[in-house]
Amino acid sequence: MLQGILIFIIFLGPLIFFHELGHFLFARFFGVRVEVFSLGFGPKIFKHVRNGTEYAISIVPLGGYVKMFGDDPFSEIPLSDEEKKVAFNFKSKWARFWIVFGGPLANLILAYCLYVGLLAGGEKVPETKVGLVTEQSVLYQKGLRTGDVLIGINDEKILSFDDFNIKGSTIEKVIVKRADQKIEMNVDMAIEPFIEAFVSLVSVVKRPIVTNANGERFYISLTQKPTAFTSSYEEISSDFKGTAYLYNFKQTQDKIEIDPASESLISSDPTKNLVDILLGLGFFPVELTVDNVVMSSPADKAGIKKGDILSKINGVALRNFEELRLTLQKIEDGKSVNVTLVTAGQEVTKQIIPEIKEIDKKKTKIIGIESGVEYIPPKLIVSKADSFGAALTGAFTRTWDGIVKTFNGYKKLITREVSLNNIGGPLAIGKVASDSFNISLSMFFRLMAIISINLGVINLFPIPVLDGGHIMFLIFEVVNRGPLSRRKIEISQRVGVSLLFLLIFVALFNDISRLF
Repeated sequence: MLQGILIFIIFLGPLIFFHELGHFLFARFFGVRVEVFSLGFGPKIFKHVRNGTEYAISIVPLGGYVKMFGDDPFSEIPLSDEEKKVAFNFKSKWARFWIVFGGPLANLILAYCLYVGLLAGGEKVPETKVGLVTEQSVLYQKGLRTGDVLIGINDEKILSFDDFNIKGSTIEKVIVKRADQKIEMNVDMAIEPFIEAFVSLVSVVKRPIVTNANGERFYISLTQKPTAFTSSYEEISSDFKGTAYLYNFKQTQDKIEIDPASESLISSDPTKNLVDILLGLGFFPVELTVDNVVMSSPADKAGIKKGDILSKINGVALRNFEELRLTLQKIEDGKSVNVTLVTAGQEVTKQIIPEIKEIDKKKTKIIGIESGVEYIPPKLIVSKADSFGAALTGAFTRTWDGIVKTFNGYKKLITREVSLNNIGGPLAIGKVASDSFNISLSMFFRLMAIISINLGVINLFPIPVLDGGHIMFLIFEVVNRGPLSRRKIEISQRVGVSLLFLLIFVALFNDISRLF
């Protein structure tokens, strides 16, 4: 908990600091006196006065502010000629524009600099490995298989998904790494359909772990006494040729250590599915284990507990958690479903009426349980620009792409193309910051760059109390050849504050909802 809070502060601190620094530096450049430079809101826990400016750290680390002298356009306190020279509202419209724009600009510059550092110094990124490739996939017909790692398109090297900006309009060939072999295959597809088909196959892959009725867990391998544990459940299932091995194992975070003396051989008809063979022997994929039960949910009321194993639904054996979800959607509204569980080594059947919830504008039937599936963290490889010049241009491309995607994302929120449930608040940001930090510093700084772009863009929205609102008032000044009336500004600010608090409320509500 303490580590997560510390990571959150380390993550958010620079974003807030550079935003306020942008305002501060432009204010100083145009000769405006800065009275307060604060990181955070609320009571000050640290302050230091230097050259007439109070530098402070406040107790609530969710923002900051720069208080400039003479920034109240309706102040009735008369100013001397000397004071007018350092007052914000007595500066030219051009100067005030840059002072206001300086904050968002600083966030965009920070993102650009982070990208330059990542590209020039080398960053750890997930390799372009695919999950399960079914026979129905168009790329299966082209030769792609489960577990392949894409390393080349046409004559261009591919290290990460950022390298998918391919020149031309056709992908003639691709090169993949399969085990220790490089395999070249002719594709002859347009770029967009290929990327769309490829990305749809990329997913987190599952650890090859099964459990028995007593809750004991075993590791599956197609080779004896494996030393590398990168093969996924999907790869092992698709590559099964009739022989597999089970091992007892110890697990410490992401480290797997098998007990070679515990080896058990599974040998059967190679035409059979590995999952069916395991189920027949009394072994269940670990994803069928109940990891959590939502309070007051249908599953909770039925007495389902953490550690129970989902065995059947309406008498049909379950092979994975997705089959449970899909079957629930086919149940008639208000009708019950029979869920068979293995609990304490015994089979028990529960009659449950699924609950109907609206998720992303779609009615979804749920019973309130979470899978105990374990995913393999993506393998990270080092991606580095060929030169510092390439890092500079690549960083610009990423920053601009981030700006465009951020605008498009908010446009979809406004037009209701995506649900407001996708908005995350400080808890969501803290979680993804902590998760990215635990994966690698590269992922941490990549996320910091993305959030910095988001912070810069959202502050440019023409909403009063945001920087974009102040810029909007400056534009109105130019059009009206004078400032807006006090009444109009006050009404606008009230509307802006209301919108901002509504956004904060939605974000916090979503954060809390995800906890329960």
